[in-house]
Amino acid sequence: MDNKAIRIVIATKNEGKIKEILEIIKLKNISFSTFKEFGNWPEVKETGSTFKENSILKAKAISGFSKLPALADDSGLEVDALGGAPGVKSARYAGDNCSTPDNNIKLLNELRNIPVSDRSAQFRCVAAYFDLEGTLLVTEGVCRGHIALEPKGEGGFGYDPLFVPDGYNVTIAQLPPKEKNRISHRGKAFGAMKSKLEKLFSEE
Repeated sequence: MDNKAIRIVIATKNEGKIKEILEIIKLKNISFSTFKEFGNWPEVKETGSTFKENSILKAKAISGFSKLPALADDSGLEVDALGGAPGVKSARYAGDNCSTPDNNIKLLNELRNIPVSDRSAQFRCVAAYFDLEGTLLVTEGVCRGHIALEPKGEGGFGYDPLFVPDGYNVTIAQLPPKEKNRISHRGKAFGAMKSKLEKLFSEE
């Protein structure tokens, strides 16, 4: 890689995700742009049936819109007792215009008769990079754990206050950001993406 800076757009308006991605992927000569630098930022419909399909769809759409390389992810919670739900519908589990508390309340209601021993679950994240040359990179990360009986913690976002990672007795929302990024699904997916981007740009 030469000294020319490479600009990549993060393909999300979720500021929690943006913050984590910026903390995880720190590479020399790479700068990141966000939706705040663009007008008419498009709402990309998540029409895929898998996290991988949605993440690629978002990366390609925002790369086309911005005329820059784009980095996207699709992620969510998969609860074993619910057959993998909410899955790709994690962000809209309680309905299209629902809030995070709405989703958390619905999840707790769905599990109200399920004991903690049977509340195993995992967070899954698929990250995708796409550029104008047609280069596509995809990585995935999974974090296993279980769903708590009630929300705890002020950190993180989404289902974090309900998710206790394996080996811990606190929720992800109670962990320091550095520790969360070390063990989380997004930390693993974007940690692997960081390595792929280093390799890609070192070859240029």
